[in-house]
Amino acid sequence: MEILKSASAGTIESSDAYVEIEPKEGALDIQIESVVKEQFGEEIKAAVKDVLDENGVKNASVRVVDRGALECVIRARVETAILRGKGEE
Repeated sequence: MEILKSASAGTIESSDAYVEIEPKEGALDIQIESVVKEQFGEEIKAAVKDVLDENGVKNASVRVVDRGALECVIRARVETAILRGKGEE
């Protein structure tokens, strides 16, 4: 699946996550900003990578600003950003 345009999902409110995705040639670039990055940064990155893999995204730049969101919220925000980025929502 190809990301065609820049898109975002979520908010920067407490217990939520804001996700931005945009096209990028060559590889995935995942950036995580989180209030719990020291404790859960690797798990957040793994969840983002899983959703990207499940949706067949191979070339994109993804930025996640996490404010203590549950994993299911992060996954939902990434999936929504992907759908918006490929022009389906």
